[in-house]
Amino acid sequence: MPSFRALLGSLIGAQVAYSRLPERHLVPATRGIVGLMLAASTVEAAEARGPRRGPALVATAGAIGFAAELVGVATGKPFGHYSYSEKLGPKVRDVPVAAAAAWAMMARPSWVAAGHVAGRGGRLRRLRRVGLAAAALTAWDVFLDPRMARDGFWSWPAGGRYEGIPATNFLGWLGTSAGVFAVWSLVEGDEPPTAADDGALALYAWTWIGETFAHAAIWRRPVVALAGGAAMGAVAVPALLARRAGR
Repeated sequence: MPSFRALLGSLIGAQVAYSRLPERHLVPATRGIVGLMLAASTVEAAEARGPRRGPALVATAGAIGFAAELVGVATGKPFGHYSYSEKLGPKVRDVPVAAAAAWAMMARPSWVAAGHVAGRGGRLRRLRRVGLAAAALTAWDVFLDPRMARDGFWSWPAGGRYEGIPATNFLGWLGTSAGVFAVWSLVEGDEPPTAADDGALALYAWTWIGETFAHAAIWRRPVVALAGGAAMGAVAVPALLARRAGR
């Protein structure tokens, strides 16, 4: 099995190459990058938390997120009314199976980043970490939804004020993410991140930097670059500073 470092290097290379691909290759390339990012996150979790516990945590995030998507597409709650196209592949009740990956692949990076900035304080620290991790994962969606909706992977019929996306979407992400991390907090306890978790933090930091640059310089979406960069940076910067101070 490839190491996390090898997978992260491959992911970065694939994401850099993506901007140079002709349009006809973008859909399969997007699927490939999703699979590569999920693999990197899962392997990192296995290396840091063990071959059973780590992937089980990632799978739990994907399962909770996918369940929320099933409810969301069917009822419009908690994300608002939206629908998926056929571009992400096979579906279950109108939700692509690949949608679970969006929740799974950035859950641990968000959890680790939040752990660096949650501070001290026993039970209060645990609650802060759950809230911060939920905010960190939702911050990534500030990048994700505008890009994927623009490329036709899903759509919002009624639109919304932020790049055609309603505020209910982000509230839904925040609530669903909080549910994911509430479960994780029961399993992970209150232990702060260690050097073994640096890979997850690196994945969060790279995603923040890479998405900000791509939206600003390649896709020419300054509003998304500013909003997503600020949202993810609000967690990434203090997490990186805290990790550096803890060395």
